Amino acid sequence: MKDDTILGVDLGWASQLESIGFQWVDEAGKCTDAIKGAKEMGANTVRLRVFVDPPVYGFWVKPKTEFHEHIMKGGLVMLGFCDKDSVVEMAKRVKEQDMKLMIDFHYSDHFADPMFQDTPKAWEEDDFEGLKKKLAEHTRDVMTALKEAGITPEYVQVGNEVNSGILLPVGSRTEHPKEMVELLNTGYDAVKEISPKTCVITHVSMGHMWNVVQDFFDVFNKYQGKTDMIGLSYYPAWVMERHNPAEFLITLNQIAATYEKPIVLSEIGGYDYEEKETYELLADTLELVNKVNGGALKGMVYWEPETVSSIMPDGYPLGAAKLVGEKKLQYTNALSAYRDYQKGEVR
Repeated sequence: MKDDTILGVDLGWASQLESIGFQWVDEAGKCTDAIKGAKEMGANTVRLRVFVDPPVYGFWVKPKTEFHEHIMKGGLVMLGFCDKDSVVEMAKRVKEQDMKLMIDFHYSDHFADPMFQDTPKAWEEDDFEGLKKKLAEHTRDVMTALKEAGITPEYVQVGNEVNSGILLPVGSRTEHPKEMVELLNTGYDAVKEISPKTCVITHVSMGHMWNVVQDFFDVFNKYQGKTDMIGLSYYPAWVMERHNPAEFLITLNQIAATYEKPIVLSEIGGYDYEEKETYELLADTLELVNKVNGGALKGMVYWEPETVSSIMPDGYPLGAAKLVGEKKLQYTNALSAYRDYQKGEVR
């Protein structure tokens, strides 16, 4: 076990769930909250996303795609309260628990991912130079608000699952690769301007597929992209594959050798109703921390363990909690892989 391993949980939905009456209980059935409860399960890091100008009610109707229709019930998704002020308040709570903080800039008014990298509505009329300016201002604004609250994030993601680019169509990886990298570098520089010691992460999806990771980072490096760490999403469940740690180790070693950067699994998760299988996913992957060459793998972040599919409008199934009473949630045993890892008991 490495003492500095990132044992993370993304809790972007927690404050919105609290607002509609949900509570969390610990393993003894006593009231806690999503942050403290995750820490008791072994987590040491919390990831919080931030949107530019999200809807105040915290929901978004996501355009349907064949992929999303296959895995979820419909287009309405819960965003969480992820505006600047809400994120700062949650960040204070994270630091009160003496946990590390990862901030994830989506640079959109809602979720950004490989299929949706929508430009914020207020930025839609800006040209490339205008977008650079807005991106820098937004990044500095959030980072300054955190700093004024006495908070220095240990990690910041500049963009979320940016395989296709950022602020599309201007920052498209395939059509405008130079502009994409310049936008990402603008975010990097803005973070460092306010918080020089913060580790900046560049995050892509499908981290188990070498060709997908290579497609992005070869372009990123060609145009002198700046980053301190590579972030990967790793969801065997989404691609109808069972976790294969031996194959994933090969990919991680290839990424580490090619790009010479530390790696974090910015997102990982398994089905909420498969406690044993999800525990094994986390445990097996944590074993890779000690196996990836040069100690390049620094840990992982579960997305999002504080919820369960039955309470989510889209039926999101990769939480790690269960309902144990009227609006009462409890983390499943799956997340205890973190605690077992800290004790040196993960197989």
